Amino acid sequence: MDKVVNLCKRRGFVFPSSEIYGGFRSTYDYGPLGVLMLRNLKDAWWRTMIQLRDDVVGLDSAILMSPKIWEASGHVSNFTDPLVDCRKCKERWREDQIEGACPNCGSTDLTPARAFNLMFQTNVGPVADEGSVAYLRPETAQGIFVNFLNVLQTSRRKPPFGIAQIGKSFRNEITPGNFVFRTREFEQMEMEYFVPPPDGPKWFEYWCEERMRWYTELGIPADKLRLRQHDADELSHYSAGTADVEFLFPWGWGELEGIAQRTDYDLRQHARHSGQKLEYFDQATGERYVPYTVEPAAGATRAMMSFLLAAYDEDTVAGESRTVLRLHPRLAPYQVAVLPLSKKDTLTPVAREIASQLRVHYLCEYDETQAIGRRYRRQDEIGTPLAVTVDFETLEDRAVTVRERDSTEQVRVPIEGVLETIRGKLGF
Repeated sequence: MDKVVNLCKRRGFVFPSSEIYGGFRSTYDYGPLGVLMLRNLKDAWWRTMIQLRDDVVGLDSAILMSPKIWEASGHVSNFTDPLVDCRKCKERWREDQIEGACPNCGSTDLTPARAFNLMFQTNVGPVADEGSVAYLRPETAQGIFVNFLNVLQTSRRKPPFGIAQIGKSFRNEITPGNFVFRTREFEQMEMEYFVPPPDGPKWFEYWCEERMRWYTELGIPADKLRLRQHDADELSHYSAGTADVEFLFPWGWGELEGIAQRTDYDLRQHARHSGQKLEYFDQATGERYVPYTVEPAAGATRAMMSFLLAAYDEDTVAGESRTVLRLHPRLAPYQVAVLPLSKKDTLTPVAREIASQLRVHYLCEYDETQAIGRRYRRQDEIGTPLAVTVDFETLEDRAVTVRERDSTEQVRVPIEGVLETIRGKLGF
């Protein structure tokens, strides 16, 4: 874990937020490489959930919404953690995450538990009073539910169909930690899949299998993943059954994604509070019903962390140790690096021309500083799958060397065939 955290800071994946002011607890900024990987991860999710399917559409709902939405959904009354204070050292903890003693000082002199709402409260307008109270959304799901009719009518979909979105959520966590695993500001990748009520269990099983497969196809070993069903006392107030996709982090198993059977709870709650009918009319059968919902909800930043941990490796090449991120090409910050053997004017124009051609199709880095061996090691460490080396022979034979990150194998290909070679090796 320490090695990955160090690599993230040193290579520009993740920085502590507000660092020059001493930092701001549990907030992080994504650097030049981190923002690329995070975008690639979200693109991979979007591609799987929407682009490759014909039964899911997208949405981007507002972060600030009517506070009545959170009353209807149960977040105002139910979105709480049990909070205790240590009377000795004054630290604050979630009661359900400690065993009767303060993890900081060991004291058992704790205050009685009290409910602590996790939503960030703010005010809208020039006057801060009860009438101006609003909340930063704690999840993206409710923006989907309140747009159910809008999407149903404009997209002309019928159950089973899904609405997916990626966006920021905010939770005032009592005990954030473990790097970017638990933070107060994070990105979610959520989809609500609306189905006829009798089909809820079938689609729940389907999405559990689909979501597990997504992680393994993008490079997480199967033995680092498990699907854990929630016990009855763990279930949220809206859930008839939930399973977590869990990853084996250095500190133990932790949730990557939850797949929940939300039944018709949300649509019925919003219909009751808004006065609007949120239901589907099946013209073929004449049946009118409120769909059940199956929700796969993943954390983008948490997923990125798991892919980094799974990809991190150390091995030996030509008698020298190296650090390598064996990231799936779709997730790697750069798919290709173009490396001229030297900065001489004779090589630079050719190398830059190749880089320009590749950038149309892939995220491409151009690097001409330091010895070629060091540049290879840097690309290995940041997870770049392929490197194209332009050397002095290129000027004579119009060919370049393509090097693979994982095997370090190199092949000589004509410049005209570089794109085709890279497509074949990357698989897209």
